[in-house]
Amino acid sequence: MAAINAITPKIPLSIRLTTSKSLPTLSFLSLPNTSSFTASNFLSLKHSSSIATTAKLKPRSLSIVSALKKISELDSIALSPENDDSLTSDSGVYAVYNSDGELEFIGLSRNVAASVDSHRKKVPELCSSVKVGVVDDPTKESLTQAWKSWMEEHIAATGKIPPGNETGNTTWFRPPPKKKPDLRLTPGRHVQLTVPLEQLIDRLVKENKVVAFIKGSRNAPACGFSQKVVGILESQGVDYESVDVLDEEYNNGLRETLKSYSNWPTFPQVFAKGELVGGCDILTSMYENGELADLFK
Repeated sequence: MAAINAITPKIPLSIRLTTSKSLPTLSFLSLPNTSSFTASNFLSLKHSSSIATTAKLKPRSLSIVSALKKISELDSIALSPENDDSLTSDSGVYAVYNSDGELEFIGLSRNVAASVDSHRKKVPELCSSVKVGVVDDPTKESLTQAWKSWMEEHIAATGKIPPGNETGNTTWFRPPPKKKPDLRLTPGRHVQLTVPLEQLIDRLVKENKVVAFIKGSRNAPACGFSQKVVGILESQGVDYESVDVLDEEYNNGLRETLKSYSNWPTFPQVFAKGELVGGCDILTSMYENGELADLFK
């Protein structure tokens, strides 16, 4: 596999990664004790349009990555309860080896010691030793480039990606939680209902703690107001049900029936404990003044 060595003098300084809008999600930025970089992240960094030639890499970031030692130049640190204090809590990259000396995973973290410790607790049989490279100025760009340089070095030497970094491998990090599917009120628009739609709505909001009637699905809201409501509910960690009012196949007639049921003319509509809370504006106001957290306790 051809490697793009972004830290050697042979590559022009004008080549760099673009802003985070074109990068894959970097979980280490919000979750300091873990890293979820896999093969798909690496390949996207190497081959996607996220590699641009129109802006220059920051000199400070380049010098830090250039100063980072190669994996082959570092000594291994044995992992055992006796030397728990030997690992740094600084930001950087790390390579975990098994008892046979084979590299299992290359990660990056805002706290290397905490990340390695979490790996040891989850898969102790794969964590025999570790090599650590500290990044002195741990920006998103410099950490990403440091991780990428270690990946390139290992691939150049072995011809393969570390097992733990293979796409689909969740051994070394927690996979993102799966979102609940949206509810459907009817079997289909061509099926005759034996219970009035208003009664189905009433049963739904009273049998569930929180119900959000939105435009689109929770995975892909179809309007800005619905997107904001979903974001607020997700940020509160609320276990809620969602119903797409635009789904004419399985929720046919829901919009007009719901307006009559709630006496509320717009969407989204959020119900809690069987009662209408309101739409986006009310939910946002309650979120900002702390009332929402009290409501969901």
